[in-house]
Amino acid sequence: MALKSPMPSANNDLRDALGTVHAPAEDALRIVSLVPSLTELLCDLGLSDKLVGRSGFCIHPRETVKRIPKMGGTKDADIERIRAATPTHLVVNIDENRREQVEALARFVPHIVVTHPLVPENNLELFRLFGGLFGREAQARALAEDFRAAREELHRATDHLPRQRVLYLIWKDPWMTVARDTYISAMFAAAGWDTLPEASDVRYPEVDAVSQGLMFADRVLLSTEPYRFTEKHLAQTAARFGAPAQLIDGEMLSWYGSRAVAGLRYLARLRHERR
Repeated sequence: MALKSPMPSANNDLRDALGTVHAPAEDALRIVSLVPSLTELLCDLGLSDKLVGRSGFCIHPRETVKRIPKMGGTKDADIERIRAATPTHLVVNIDENRREQVEALARFVPHIVVTHPLVPENNLELFRLFGGLFGREAQARALAEDFRAAREELHRATDHLPRQRVLYLIWKDPWMTVARDTYISAMFAAAGWDTLPEASDVRYPEVDAVSQGLMFADRVLLSTEPYRFTEKHLAQTAARFGAPAQLIDGEMLSWYGSRAVAGLRYLARLRHERR
């Protein structure tokens, strides 16, 4: 999969992140999702009974996904198990899934739906794509309305606040952060938090490689995923980077789809508390 920005749909086309135009599904749906946040979205759209496979990292909604067979991980999908499940559709993401595996799966899965949200507003296109493709237009419209309301709530909660520079840590040994062209950074920016570094050649850089300027951070934010930072890391990181440190629910920042609605409201609460 070549890395591209999500493409806007034209003439109400159901167009995915690679520009592939999909027709609304007409046959019996059998979906495999290898993206945790999109598995949650599919369930929230009322499609859990159409899911015949998921990655082992697809953990929400917990009670629902327990009934859906695991098909390996996001980076090491079990191709033969997926083949045996005979899916009509495979849902993947440019960042989370390996191109060579998706190409192998495309040899026998009729429809590959590729996603790549880069900013919070891309969720609206994602809702429309899934709603139109899988026959859940009403549910998708309701979700889009809730998203717009949450986005407006965040704007009202943060528009009057001064912008702050933050260092968001996603890994330790080596320390790693996010570049500004990532969905996570765009979520922070919507709340008035500008991530450091200002520029990076890679999307998830090591902190040592981009250390210049990081001493200007107003605060350090520690994600609970993919590395599980805990309270014990707060003093260490505050001393290491010379700024107050706090824990952040990583799912609220990195999970697009239906979780983005809660994520926007979560950010509004955080910014209000940390003015």
